[in-house]
Amino acid sequence: MFELADKSWFLLAVIVYGVGTLYSVFLWRRGFRQDNHVSYGLVLLAFALHTVAMVKRGLSLNRCPLNNLYEAITFAGWALVLCCLIVGALPRLRFLAAFASPVVLGMGVFALFPDLDTHGPQRELVKGWSSLHAALILLAYGAFGLGSVAGLMYLSQEHDLKFRKVRALLALMPPIDRLERVIGRLLTVGLALLTVGLVLGALTLRRRGQSYTIWDSKVIWSALVWLAYGLLLIGRWRGFQGGRSFAWGAVGTFVFVLLTFWGTNLLSGIHQD
Repeated sequence: MFELADKSWFLLAVIVYGVGTLYSVFLWRRGFRQDNHVSYGLVLLAFALHTVAMVKRGLSLNRCPLNNLYEAITFAGWALVLCCLIVGALPRLRFLAAFASPVVLGMGVFALFPDLDTHGPQRELVKGWSSLHAALILLAYGAFGLGSVAGLMYLSQEHDLKFRKVRALLALMPPIDRLERVIGRLLTVGLALLTVGLVLGALTLRRRGQSYTIWDSKVIWSALVWLAYGLLLIGRWRGFQGGRSFAWGAVGTFVFVLLTFWGTNLLSGIHQD
């Protein structure tokens, strides 16, 4: 019986994310004046296909599939969609699916570039505590990504209210004050996961007897990301920034993460050993 490979399942998931993105454009043009069960259902279907792809990859390699950029991107996208589906279970937050679809579509298309799915010698690079370290950090990126999606929702609502558009009054999206709280909670969860993941990473290297330097590109980059989100949350808690600037901060910081993650990972001596 013909059986699809893991990458074919992921390709199907990306196609469904693409359909969800097209439907999201339709919803945006209509001002989100109807409950989008279709958008949520498309993301749920894509997530199921995405999950099958990851499970098949893991079973074929007999390890946690987190050893190259393709696998890291697929896991990060999976974590983002999981957070989206959990939060979107609340009717007033279901529109997160409409905003998340384009983000995951872009990540999926990038992940399918052939040069990203490469394997070195047959060895287990990730196991035990190291696997937990990688999973927690990628889950943190998923929370940060969902926070950026909520930030886009906030900016969209604020734009409509500023220009007194009728669709802002008829929209089903949450009010902007609630969206700001959602952004703050998602970034807080993401920062907590990132902190635990980084600590586990340092402990794992020590247990293996591996040496590392604070000047490693990934160490510097991780510290910058941790500091950026920490300052963003502190600024909100202390009242230095909020509302529009906080939403832009959530979006901009995640864009920085997406644009720089891959390069720093390739330059890192720790992640190439």
